[in-house]
Amino acid sequence: MPASEMARRIGGISERVIRYRIERIVKEGYIQISAITNPKSLGYTVTADVFLEVESGAILDVAKKTSEYDCVSYVACSIGESDISIQVVGHDTDEVYQFVTEIIGKIPGVRKTTTSIVPLVLKDVYQWRIPKAACVTRNSNTINTTKESKDGSNSTQKPIDANESIKIDTFGG
Repeated sequence: MPASEMARRIGGISERVIRYRIERIVKEGYIQISAITNPKSLGYTVTADVFLEVESGAILDVAKKTSEYDCVSYVACSIGESDISIQVVGHDTDEVYQFVTEIIGKIPGVRKTTTSIVPLVLKDVYQWRIPKAACVTRNSNTINTTKESKDGSNSTQKPIDANESIKIDTFGG
């Protein structure tokens, strides 16, 4: 969504201020702006979550190794039944099976893999929204908002709904 449209929707704030604030929160590491590829549109119709049980001294090395493969879209070290969880995309289940058994399963340190095919994703990581409650100071039920006026910025407080979230969407959705 263009900064001009954001300014129009928010009201009382200029496009320049919107651009500055976006630039600042990117620079400070609060958000990243990037294009998100839809694997299905490129023929990768199968998604699988693969959980790895790994020798304790090899967890980080195995995680780094799995992150090198193009068909791996997510890698995380975890605590619990598995040591590492990865997400794999493939053109079909045979391709995923071959990759998991012939590549992942043979990485030194991998003891066991458990694969789950993911037929439907209802919410993906890039669809997560910042809960408004995260923007509230402790022991408060209001959120600070800033509205630009002709003679500078005015800070106001607005009651929050704990179920609301802040949507940062540069695709206009």
